[in-house]
Amino acid sequence: MKNLLIVLLSVISITTFGQKQSKYQEINFKVSGVCGMCENRIEGALDVSGIRLAEWNSKTDNCRVVYNTTKFTELQIHQLIADVGHDTDKVKAKSEVYNKLNSCCKYKAVEKH
Repeated sequence: MKNLLIVLLSVISITTFGQKQSKYQEINFKVSGVCGMCENRIEGALDVSGIRLAEWNSKTDNCRVVYNTTKFTELQIHQLIADVGHDTDKVKAKSEVYNKLNSCCKYKAVEKH
């Protein structure tokens, strides 16, 4: 009986304490954009070590990102996108960067196509 109790406690301890927390997190947020070129630019900005997945949908403006929380904060991910000219829920692109976008990508002045 004593051996059974020891084995049972060992299994519970290993199961409880042996599971490590995932360092990856998924977030979804809005990113302003218009077209396929925007999609390439947004997803390209997130093609860096520590980001496992980046998908932007031009119809919904939703961006889905799975990232390593030990390498990035959510705000840093928003900044990567803003740095290439696209506004997010949390960070706005600088005017000089936005103004360099192709005319079809200027989401502030163009209707989606």
